[in-house]
Amino acid sequence: MMMTAKPAAKPANPRFSSGPCSKRPGWSLEALTDAALGRSHRAKIGKTKLQEAIDLTRDVLRVPDDYRIGIVPASDTGAVEMAMWSMLGPRPVDVAAWEAFGSVWVSDAVKQLKVPNTRTFTAPYGVLPAFDEIDFDHDVVFTWNGTAAGVRVPRTDFIPADRKGLTICDATSAAFAMELPFDKLDVVTFSWQKVMGGEAAHGMLILSPRAVERLETYVPDRPLPKIFQLTKGGKLNEGIFKGDTINTPSMLCVEDYLDAMNWAKSIGGLDTLIARSEASAKALFDWVERTPFIDFLCAVPEHRSTTGVCLKFVDPRVANLDEAGQQAFVKTFTGLLEKDGVAFDIASYRDAPPGLRIWCGSTVETADIEALLPWLDWAFEASVADIAKAA
Repeated sequence: MMMTAKPAAKPANPRFSSGPCSKRPGWSLEALTDAALGRSHRAKIGKTKLQEAIDLTRDVLRVPDDYRIGIVPASDTGAVEMAMWSMLGPRPVDVAAWEAFGSVWVSDAVKQLKVPNTRTFTAPYGVLPAFDEIDFDHDVVFTWNGTAAGVRVPRTDFIPADRKGLTICDATSAAFAMELPFDKLDVVTFSWQKVMGGEAAHGMLILSPRAVERLETYVPDRPLPKIFQLTKGGKLNEGIFKGDTINTPSMLCVEDYLDAMNWAKSIGGLDTLIARSEASAKALFDWVERTPFIDFLCAVPEHRSTTGVCLKFVDPRVANLDEAGQQAFVKTFTGLLEKDGVAFDIASYRDAPPGLRIWCGSTVETADIEALLPWLDWAFEASVADIAKAA
């Protein structure tokens, strides 16, 4: 059989990494020229920019006025752990996990915090756990979108409005690409380096009034490091939610985040961001449906992520290899694309089943996804030919 010719056209932007993610279209270093470099973040100029980052986040994500928004250390990981270590304890805890980072929150609750009456709801990569078995009179910790598994929560009817517990939601690969129902979420966290392509190391922590009440009425019996401390004298440290960060932020990263937020506003805000992500995902989904050698890691269409799209090779020449053989195939496949400058960083997460993970978040152009697709066909044939030569 004649092999498919190498495509001529390439994506204008080959960056399809699931984190850090691609910068916004048209981004350049010129966007950072107004950064408050060499200035204290506690000076007026620094605090003004940090407050602007909070205000723009509220505006673009449509966060309710009575929810607090803070900039915190250590990316999304820091934000989730800050919430867990500061708030968990007075109620039983249910933790749901179906991929790597959810498993970290399970480990935190069970092995580190050792909260009494903790229950875990886990599922393998590509599958959601049994959300209908979760008790929302307990505190509940879960991810909205499993970046490494390509699985997202499809709806919110499983979260009761009259819940007694708090819902702590890791939304880092969903914020700015999916609608987040803040009335059902008490703690929402994300990082700058995910959907909007900002720079790493900074996290966002969004708290409902119920979460604030927990912080002001519950004192954990565990020691809290300085970077986890959200209260002062038994009251919420309001400064954190007005630009007084717990530790020193990078003002260069702040400027980059401001640029991303202003770009989001300029193109129409959250509705446009979601539409961009869904258009790119649809182009990729349509290709998967018509391509026999590939399939979704997630079998349920309603549960499939529209940002980190995770795929597996189902052609018997690959699927029948052992795990090491499949990993070698993926390395060959992705290496061909990287060598030609077509796609960077699209192998599956290191703990996930061997396959592909292609980012379709809001900063990705659908035209680049469309240009990538013929290259995926070509790379498959070329990689299979390598297997045949080696046999």
